Amino acid sequence: MKKNGSFLVLASLFFTSVSFAQVKEEWNGIFRSINEEVQKNSKAYATLKEATETIGHRLTGSKNGEKAEAYAFKLLKSYGFTDVRYQPFEVESWSRGTLSVQTGANTNALKEVKSVTLAHSPVASDITLEVVDMGNGLEEDYIANPGKTDGKIALVYLGVLPGSKPGTRSLHRSEKTALATKYGAKGIIIINTADGGILLTGTASVTGKLIPIPAVCIGKEDGMNFKEAVAREKQYAHIKMTNFSGMIKARNVIATIKGKTIPNEKIVVGGHLDSWDLATGAIDNGIGSFSVLDMARTFKALKLQPQRTVEFVMFMGEEEGLLGSKAYVAAAVKDKSIDQIRYMLNYDMTNDPKGYATTAVESRELFEGIGAIAKSIDTSFTNQFRTGAGLHSDHQPFMLHGVPTGGAAGGRLPNNAGPCYHADCDGFKLVDEQGMKNTVRFNAMLLFGIADTDAIKAKHFTDSETRDFLLKSNLKEPLKIAGEWRWED
Repeated sequence: MKKNGSFLVLASLFFTSVSFAQVKEEWNGIFRSINEEVQKNSKAYATLKEATETIGHRLTGSKNGEKAEAYAFKLLKSYGFTDVRYQPFEVESWSRGTLSVQTGANTNALKEVKSVTLAHSPVASDITLEVVDMGNGLEEDYIANPGKTDGKIALVYLGVLPGSKPGTRSLHRSEKTALATKYGAKGIIIINTADGGILLTGTASVTGKLIPIPAVCIGKEDGMNFKEAVAREKQYAHIKMTNFSGMIKARNVIATIKGKTIPNEKIVVGGHLDSWDLATGAIDNGIGSFSVLDMARTFKALKLQPQRTVEFVMFMGEEEGLLGSKAYVAAAVKDKSIDQIRYMLNYDMTNDPKGYATTAVESRELFEGIGAIAKSIDTSFTNQFRTGAGLHSDHQPFMLHGVPTGGAAGGRLPNNAGPCYHADCDGFKLVDEQGMKNTVRFNAMLLFGIADTDAIKAKHFTDSETRDFLLKSNLKEPLKIAGEWRWED
């Protein structure tokens, strides 16, 4: 799922020095052991390679998704975990069927355009309608052109168009689809931002359920040419598709190390195991989830047992609407264990990090203290500290219930992998072995430090404090569009 370069939209960056009173002297030796273990014995790269070759894609609800769940379960068992379990949940599974998109000025002579269906589009749709250009597809575009999309197909750009007013902030594709639906559009065509005709898939639903209009993506070059044609004269599109949707069962995979002295406080560390079906999802999110699996291996190999309980979680259903993490949080709310979760660390397309990120500025001293030890071991880790908040990955359900969230900062995707996001070129050839090792070793240090520190200064917010935090982070608008803003105005 899209993270704008990371799993958080990060608001600020701090470089000034601070004292590291929360850091324990014994962590120096422990972190050096983590570093040595990962550098010599990491299995992250090898297991991801094996999974991409033997399983393929890991679409939730598919046979491949089920194989991926079992693979992760068996792998954790092989690392010595005795407390490994599945967390089953029901999801409204979606998978693509057939698609044809044709465009042109004459409805009797439309030409086929290379395209891909966006997830949670209707089970069947067959429409031929006029196409209108809605620019960036933001609410301001619809407000400025009242009634323009009524009964028509909206053409929108995935990101922010060149020449847009300074400070324009884009929305997720699902939010742009929700706005098109709200303003009367009967379909939406989204223009990808990647060069070379690459097509992007992903969900167009803010809820993880079927949307009422067909949503498709076309390549940047085709899209921008079509945009020019729409500006010259009236253009039409014929969208014909079939898809599958139905209730199925999926499973998160959870492995636990009980805390030594504060077992009732818990640190959750996870990444989404699932992927889209156009490729093997090596980058999104193989490099994140298989790094988390290797953090778990490292803890077991070194017999690490920090003060607090640690849960390693492989989430399914992230790509279809954060379904696995929502199921985890819903279960935690139901049994009241949500209050025991002191931190959630999320790894989504994480590679070669240079520092740490968090939603809680109160964690600065602890995170930079941990990072200072990491930097003393390897100066390629520059100990950046970033704080801020964003949406659209598995940290979100935790954050919306007041849990501090965090993870890595400052990394870059390997081998120019960005254009292959959610595309058919997201394969293992893009993965960098040392980049994965860096994710594992530096973030295993972060995880141990948070779980072992005597006091976590980051607060678990009350409901009203969560609301204030989200307002301050400018997240009310996208949450309202998604139907997840539960507070009164």
